[in-house]
Order: sequence, then C-alpha cells, then structure tokens
Amino acid sequence: MTTGQPRTRAFAQALDLRDEPGVVEAYLTHHRHVWPQVVASLRSCGVHRMRIFLLGHRLFMYFEAAEDFDPARDYQAYAADPACARWDALMRELQTPAPGDAPGDWWKQMTEVFDLEAQ
Repeated sequence: MTTGQPRTRAFAQALDLRDEPGVVEAYLTHHRHVWPQVVASLRSCGVHRMRIFLLGHRLFMYFEAAEDFDPARDYQAYAADPACARWDALMRELQTPAPGDAPGDWWKQMTEVFDLEAQ
C-alpha cells in the first residue's frame, strides 16, 4: 500500500565551528535569522526537512530529501544562487571541517548505525 507521498532519504553530516571567541554566538544568531532565499533554495533543490544540532563546537546536521537526492550533485543548484553563495561564504568563516575530513571536504557524511523504525 502506498500513501502517495514521495520516498525520502535521510542524511547526517558533521562539521565543527571554529574554536574562537564569539563564533558559536554568531552562528546561532545567523541561524535565528536565516535568509529567506537560503530556505527557498534548499527546498527547491530537494531538501524536505533539515535540522542542525550543536554540542560544544560540533555541529550535527540531519536532513531528508528525495530518494534520488545526491548532495554532490543537487547542492550545486543551491550554490548557484548568489544569495546562497554569500550565505555559504559567511558560514564558512565560522566553520572548520571535522577531524578526518579529506582536503576539500566540508560537511562530513556520517554512517547510519541504527534505525529504530527498522526494528
């Protein structure tokens, strides 16, 4: 039986904020006032749900997108928007890749190890 809703895929990624005075507060302030164009562009490139969590300086992002969503491919549409490119540059001033990332990687894809719904 199908519900008529498109199938989605879950993603989890990690990143660190710079360990410098004021960075966490600046990041939180920016995300309390996310630019509307950034939200619209994320939705238009296929992201249905996104949440970012903070522990110390570590960020954990969970998002759901269409089953065929490919971050390497589909974020290109998001990044092509000039407002989103400015937002991304602003956020990168506050962020640093998580340990173990390959050169050029930013948000590090995490591996799912447990799904309660699958039990």
